[in-house]
Amino acid sequence: MTNGAPHFKNTELSALRDYVTHDSGSLNKADSTLLLMVTHSNLQARFMEIRFDRYMTILRVKEKLMTHVGSNVSTMSLSLKDWDGAVVARMDDDAKMLGYYSPEDGWTIHITDTDANSASAGGWLEDTSKVKKYEMSAEEYNAREGTYRAWKMEQLAKDPTWCVEKHMAEKRGEVWVPPKKTEDDEHQAAEAATCGVGDRCEVNPGGKRGEVMFVGNKVDGLPKGWWIGVKFDEPVGKNDGSVKKNGVRLFECDDGYGSFQRPSNVTCGDYPVVDEFAFSDEDEI
Repeated sequence: MTNGAPHFKNTELSALRDYVTHDSGSLNKADSTLLLMVTHSNLQARFMEIRFDRYMTILRVKEKLMTHVGSNVSTMSLSLKDWDGAVVARMDDDAKMLGYYSPEDGWTIHITDTDANSASAGGWLEDTSKVKKYEMSAEEYNAREGTYRAWKMEQLAKDPTWCVEKHMAEKRGEVWVPPKKTEDDEHQAAEAATCGVGDRCEVNPGGKRGEVMFVGNKVDGLPKGWWIGVKFDEPVGKNDGSVKKNGVRLFECDDGYGSFQRPSNVTCGDYPVVDEFAFSDEDEI
């Protein structure tokens, strides 16, 4: 049976079992409620702690699963796996209740999608590189009216010192004081020392997550002081790892995923990639 989900070691599954079955006092589970993991033959994601009821028919289970994975009820083949990943039962009778197969908290329902033309086949629901994206050339964008870029150029033509910060200060009725130019090559050295290349990080404001790709100072094309180069998980950056002023590349990433940040904006630590397919206890009632 094809299983696109990552393999878990027995020790990991045992630890997961202990976590799932531990009475935290906050789950407020009914006696007939089950917390099961869900995997899918076409998806890498694992759906954690989805709530089911022992008295649900297999057909009802499939209907619930359809809302999570997108596969048609008629093309689902369900298997029940224990904590070690061993197949306990093939749940192929839509009329039987889930409890008939004696599942336990922490077990897994594995979905095999038998439809070769399924929306999830070939990674179409997870691999965004397969999706054709709308693209606009810089020339087309520059020719448009009413864009932010056109408005910005208009403001700069009126006031060469214009910037967003100055504009916002004036909107608040405040006098804008431009930040002092840094002349110290060791500016924010202490903050930079808390991060290293390869660390996961979060950049604020915005809570944007990514990976540290560069830490350094005395960078030609950047103001003095220490800088951290970040490759974001999402296209929320401003470059491809190159310094805009001179085009020197400091690290590799796709265009729009890179950014150079002052260390004070970057916090390194346990910031995993956000799993959009993960569900918390509150996602299921």
